[in-house]
Amino acid sequence: MSGPAASSPPGRETVERIAARAGFEVHWEDANKRTHRVKPETLTTLLAALGLPCDTRERANETLALLDAERAERALPPLVTAECHRATALPISPAQAGATYRIELENGGGVEGRLGTPKDESALLAPIAEPGYHTLELGGQRIRLAVAPPRCYTIDDACRDAGGIGAAQAARRADADPPRTAAIWGIGAQLYGLRRAGDGGIGDYTALACLARHGAQAGADALAISPTHAMFSADACKFSPYSPSSRLLLNIAHVDPAAAFGADALSSVLDSPRASGERSLREAWAEAEALPLVDWPRALTLRLTVLRALYERFCVHERASATPLAAQFDAFCAHGGHVLEDHARFEAIDAIERGQHGIHHWRDWPASLADPRNPQVQAFARDHRHEVDFHRFLQWLAANGLKSAQQAAREAGMAIGLVTDLAVGCDSAGSHAWSYPDDMLRRVSVGAPPDLFNQAGQAWGLTTFSPRAMRSQGFSAFIDMLRATFAHGGGMRIDHVLGLQRLWLVPEGASAADGAYLRYPITDLLRLIALESARHRAIVIGEDLGTVPDGLRERLARHGLLRIRVLWFERSEEGGSFTPPSQWSRSALATTTTHDLPTIAGWWSGADIAWRDRIGQTAPRADGRDPVALAQTERAADRHALWRAFQHAGVAPLGVGAPPKDQAPIDEALAFVASTPAPLALYPLEDLLGLADQPNLPGSIDEHPNWRRRLPSPIDALFEDSALTDRLLALSSKRRRGTRARSAPGPAPEPSRKP
Repeated sequence: MSGPAASSPPGRETVERIAARAGFEVHWEDANKRTHRVKPETLTTLLAALGLPCDTRERANETLALLDAERAERALPPLVTAECHRATALPISPAQAGATYRIELENGGGVEGRLGTPKDESALLAPIAEPGYHTLELGGQRIRLAVAPPRCYTIDDACRDAGGIGAAQAARRADADPPRTAAIWGIGAQLYGLRRAGDGGIGDYTALACLARHGAQAGADALAISPTHAMFSADACKFSPYSPSSRLLLNIAHVDPAAAFGADALSSVLDSPRASGERSLREAWAEAEALPLVDWPRALTLRLTVLRALYERFCVHERASATPLAAQFDAFCAHGGHVLEDHARFEAIDAIERGQHGIHHWRDWPASLADPRNPQVQAFARDHRHEVDFHRFLQWLAANGLKSAQQAAREAGMAIGLVTDLAVGCDSAGSHAWSYPDDMLRRVSVGAPPDLFNQAGQAWGLTTFSPRAMRSQGFSAFIDMLRATFAHGGGMRIDHVLGLQRLWLVPEGASAADGAYLRYPITDLLRLIALESARHRAIVIGEDLGTVPDGLRERLARHGLLRIRVLWFERSEEGGSFTPPSQWSRSALATTTTHDLPTIAGWWSGADIAWRDRIGQTAPRADGRDPVALAQTERAADRHALWRAFQHAGVAPLGVGAPPKDQAPIDEALAFVASTPAPLALYPLEDLLGLADQPNLPGSIDEHPNWRRRLPSPIDALFEDSALTDRLLALSSKRRRGTRARSAPGPAPEPSRKP
């Protein structure tokens, strides 16, 4: 068909049929249980982002034909996932049922068999006992077969393995009866906010190692940190750790320049001669360090200046002489392969395009540079080899720093050590999207639909993987990301774990409410997570706050992912009372708060209410009443309800009224969480120190100092204060007593909670 009819828009039913086939939820239910129908223009735009255009009848027909052909072909994809000891249905043509196959096991050996053919079901591959990435030969095809264990590596697994970590771990556990189910605790920290003498104004990996040692000495088994993903070295104003350039590499802003080359080398650079009239680097370094908030542009510029000077010395004294240190760098580059090389090339090109041409997104670069596989990119890397290697050098230092912090945690006695954080997406202008152009969605933003707390919805300005590309590319980009996140820790927290099942996508420039849910292959993703978790011997935590699809929490629990329970949300259905500790989940992490929510002191005083009003987030009420006064009145009732819960739990004295607004019951709140049957209780540093301000206020940009707050004192000084050490000692003791008293694990009732 051609002409005007072909170029006119297709009917709504056609667009919705294509969208449903592609995995979009045409109808969705909001937090108030109201059903909505996605606008056809929204679906048309989002389908284009998946490479399924349907803006005209002709294109819609072509897309339908493509989808029909894919369904009819039923060829095996590049990777199929399976679960140990379970038969696996294969998406193949019925004609192949009963065919013979062979499996080459990853660690040697092979398995041969014939596909099962249950009546009216898909052909079945017989159960495989050995987890791993095997090779399946079937009908002339060789595909990757990822066989996962039934669940992720768990806290119980980590504690069973902890005996081989070191003497400190064994000594600390010697006086405790062996628990039937582990119940440990950890500290949550914003890496950028850590302080140590000589840090230059940004928390670094050396400060992280220091915190790990102190935490382990106090009894902590885990240290959960903010994301360490790579940012933009050419744009220090992009510093939200949840909006990274790449989830495959590390944030070089946290590199301690003295860690690899010694304090004398750093001092030499800081004291190097400057141009007439310029301040010394040492003076600027000290000024940045003294600031109460991280000044990202100033601090990052200084750090890069220092690191570049150290790089030039490294090239002259180490690489030129082929020293062992240079050999280590070369080995790191070889191991990093094309992932490291792509990121380094991106960083070098990005600096030029931003600095010389004012271009801030790679899709606006010259076409020859916007494609990472274009020969011109290869030529650029050859002509700018020194600069490209500088960015590989920075990644080498960052990897060594994070590795050392995890090593310090484990050697000090932590059963888990660092729990790294995986952001839900990445900046579409970053190196991850540039390096994997066929795997990423374009011109859309990940977000969340309107709910009880964000009535306008949210668009986070992030992109992520296309589920169609995931399948067609054999999940290679997803596996690379998992391995990068697991590489330097004993655990991983998945931000917005709901995205494993579906993600709210918003067309670029549209209102956050004008989006749609796109379903993801959750079965495959959970199996790959479990497989990589087991291979790295690392636990997995899924942040499941928000509008949670039915059945998702049960699936996460079955696969061994810990979910998250937050004090503020553990309420009765009507919201009047707080859930007793004994009724908190046994398959979820328990914590007082998160980086996006008020601290104990902030919640108790209503500081979060005041902040939201200050930056214009308080909406006027139709009845004319003062919304701030009303919110503070409701908070007063909540304070009394929480205090009663503390009393009933035995962590606050009976017959005593709730403390005033300016005297938050920090110890009682922490003890309340410590009393839960959660296998891991996590205490944010902000609460351990009684701080009122939260790290991030969602919905704000510059109005609130998001991702900039620094701790009041260096780590060593904090742990010299008896207030912190006594608090940690009490919490550690309470967790041990709770473990001894706790009965054998069983399914605890899941309390109703606010989204």
